[in-house]
Amino acid sequence: MVDTYVGSIDQGTTGTRFMVFDHSGQVVANAYKKHEQIYPNPGWVEHDPIEIWENTKEVVQEGLEEGGIDASQLEAIGITNQRETTIVWDKETGKPVHNALVWQDRRTTDRVEELQDEDKVEWIREKTGLEADAYFSATKTEWILDNAEPLKLQSSRGDNLRSRAEDGELLMGTVDAWLIYNLTGNHITDVTNASRTMLYNIRDMEWDDELLEEFGVPKEMVPEVRPSSDEDFYGHTDSDGFLGEEVPVAGALGDQQAALFGQTCFDKGDAKNTYGTGSFYLMNTGNEAVKSDHGLLTTIGFQMSGEPVQYALEGSIFITGAAIEWLEDVDLINNAAQTAELASSVDSTDGVYMVPAFTGLGAPHWDGRARGTIVGMTRGTRKAHIVRATLESIAYQTRDVAEAMEADSGVELTSLRVDGGAVKNNFLCQLQADIIQTDIARPKVDETTALGSAYAAGLAVGYWDTVDELRDNWQIDREFSPERSSEEVDKLYDRWHDAVERSRNWAQEE
Repeated sequence: MVDTYVGSIDQGTTGTRFMVFDHSGQVVANAYKKHEQIYPNPGWVEHDPIEIWENTKEVVQEGLEEGGIDASQLEAIGITNQRETTIVWDKETGKPVHNALVWQDRRTTDRVEELQDEDKVEWIREKTGLEADAYFSATKTEWILDNAEPLKLQSSRGDNLRSRAEDGELLMGTVDAWLIYNLTGNHITDVTNASRTMLYNIRDMEWDDELLEEFGVPKEMVPEVRPSSDEDFYGHTDSDGFLGEEVPVAGALGDQQAALFGQTCFDKGDAKNTYGTGSFYLMNTGNEAVKSDHGLLTTIGFQMSGEPVQYALEGSIFITGAAIEWLEDVDLINNAAQTAELASSVDSTDGVYMVPAFTGLGAPHWDGRARGTIVGMTRGTRKAHIVRATLESIAYQTRDVAEAMEADSGVELTSLRVDGGAVKNNFLCQLQADIIQTDIARPKVDETTALGSAYAAGLAVGYWDTVDELRDNWQIDREFSPERSSEEVDKLYDRWHDAVERSRNWAQEE
């Protein structure tokens, strides 16, 4: 009997990965390729959607080849993706009308401030669970329709993009919808990605007509919304296409919800934190959309076929792993692995604090005009102090969110499941346990984002029968417990708040 597997396309902020998993949730194939980061202006971040699609095809083929797996052995494909990143494309040709505007992009900050001045923040939060912020897809779509004229495709008519969108000639979507469209020809997104657009009503579970009107997004543009694990499938790959097989595309989750799913946080109160380009802390709140009074987002956690939606509280921290990349960019380190060695070469930061607000501050502060700040330096400050302060900033930002999470949910944190590239760093994991004053559990399979979307697709096609099978797959690689006293840590954390204040409202001209 031929072995079968489930594939996962993990389309992230810095690159695209394809992973193949077996029944026990173990990785049997893995390929990765980076894509270009485009910075046209300060605070602007773009990706080329065509490059992303070409890279996706490449890593899928490479992963199968290296794993010695034939496409016919894939029972399903799941997709997970960088969220909020927005693409508008021509329905007929499939060509984008502009580069993708990345979730980190701040060009619509002025528009968000208009919403604040018009007292529309609470109105938006009530419908979407989100803060009014340039982070989400609504203002990005609006900007493309208003400003992409120079890059407009030659259509049969010379109409502007708005007219073409109203006539149903243009489609919009987050990256999952772009990939599903290219894989299957269908214009579909899942509930988790829809919930990140600032156009979707998470209580009524439908595109919100008033929000679509506010941002000038014609309803003809938006994708059909389906469960995250869909027994009806989103479609099949084309047997004449790059895979040469009809494989069901049956699951999709925004990357952070995929990590929640991959960490088997299926029950109310389960929480995880993913350390990637940014960090994203999610807690499952069950069938209740818990309103946040402390700067968190209320979002959709996941939905299984035929089941009610599971909601989550989320703390979105914009820059964590990207701060380590910045250390590399400015030649303070040669590679990420060096941070642990340098940081542990000093006993403390000697009073130095780094606030990595390169693209503003996310939860719980929500300041789009904050900027990266280093404070407390003296003539004695060395490279090791700045590197340690950068790692500490990741842990402090996580504590900011953890405290907000406990206040909103009423659930006291006893253990936090962690994943993402940065958790390979033992020094950071220990630092996090100390600063958050709770146990940290790192799983054996730390690519939980890809695993989560594989689980969603595999459940949809019956590769796995129940979520209990998935719980049995979850195994701890290592646990970290606090080693420093809460008094010592609290003192350092209090000073962190002062540093954050220094970074706020800095970017006046953008």
